[in-house]
Amino acid sequence: MSKHIETICVQGGYVPGNGEPRSVPIIQSTTFKYATSEDMGKLFDLEASGYFYSRLQNPTCDYVAAKICEMEGGAAAMLTSSGQAANFYAVFNIATCGDHVVASSSIYGGTFNLFAVTMKKMGVEFTFVSPDATDEELDAAFRPNTKAMFGETIANPALTVLDIEKFANAAHRHGVPLIVDNTFATPVLCNPFQWGADIVTHSTTKYMDGHASAVGGAIVDSGNFDWMAHADKFPGLCTPDESYHGITYATKFGKAAYITKATAQLMRDFGSTPSPQSAFLLNLGLESLHVRMERHSENALAVANFLKNHPKIAWVRYSGLEGDPYHAQAQKYLPKGSCGVVSFGVKGGRKAAETFMKHLKLGTIATHVADARTCCLHPASSTHRQMNDQELEAAGVSADLVRLSVGLESKEDLIADLTQALEQV
Repeated sequence: MSKHIETICVQGGYVPGNGEPRSVPIIQSTTFKYATSEDMGKLFDLEASGYFYSRLQNPTCDYVAAKICEMEGGAAAMLTSSGQAANFYAVFNIATCGDHVVASSSIYGGTFNLFAVTMKKMGVEFTFVSPDATDEELDAAFRPNTKAMFGETIANPALTVLDIEKFANAAHRHGVPLIVDNTFATPVLCNPFQWGADIVTHSTTKYMDGHASAVGGAIVDSGNFDWMAHADKFPGLCTPDESYHGITYATKFGKAAYITKATAQLMRDFGSTPSPQSAFLLNLGLESLHVRMERHSENALAVANFLKNHPKIAWVRYSGLEGDPYHAQAQKYLPKGSCGVVSFGVKGGRKAAETFMKHLKLGTIATHVADARTCCLHPASSTHRQMNDQELEAAGVSADLVRLSVGLESKEDLIADLTQALEQV
């Protein structure tokens, strides 16, 4: 039977058998026993499913990946040790040295640096386009060697809302998949596959975990992109892999081809696997995600309305707020809420913002976001400090921007805390 997202959050991914543990078990083992070398050899040849070394796969991690896959409505999924690893794997699985990727300029600063600096050293070139680009501007960014398009559902911390359908159509016109980082929205608030996205990534460290307990990431493949229809663009999926005795992923594994390749090649060689303990903690967060996202969005909207009307606030960005430039887009893609993150500027610029932040009592300064507890950050001097002013502007991150991650506390208490802190400015 079909299940609602609330039921999947609580019970998806793991179905215990008779007499088996009711909770997802922590399989804290690096290795697994087999009776014969032939049995293990089938695993190494990808001829049988199972586990032989936890650097590639672990049962606990796979149970949780299966839940996230079901939440997103995907065909296959995998966990990684961080959101950064998830975004790297998602792109590098199909774009390697000599290839090109089109990405929204309004993305998390760490992801921008991964793409513009680190992956550039590996020979993958990125063209960054405005999230508000026209169809013509998007088409102009593509090249014959373009292998993917990338964007964030709700950008961190600019809070632009990606026009997923428009970006997906552009990607498909050029025969490449759209990869969407759905971290801030989560599948509770937005399902990118519904709007044409092909691959979804997450920093599960954020709302999915929700309690600042464990760093992690996830990749989910919709299974909808036809790799063989564009075989010349994706030889890694559509031609034999000699490191696995000549199997061709797209023909052997069908809708699971992309995730199988990412596991068999990238996880094998880079080893960015989460621990079973981290996966277990992530699952605990997932079980309440549907409840928390509703409360985060409710509290953030109340805070955004308060800030909008405060004389010491220069501007507020929150797509759930009427009058926000992305409000109409949020009504389309985020009808259940716009997450718990609010960005704003304090009149007086950087110094005023720093004064405000240090006087908060409930909100703490932390390099984190999407937590049950309210926290705030000045991105230009922390998460985005590697960017120059021009890059900051392109990413929608002004020097006075304060990112407030509204938690699950009483909204009345949060507004009182903001009030007293602003009185010190």
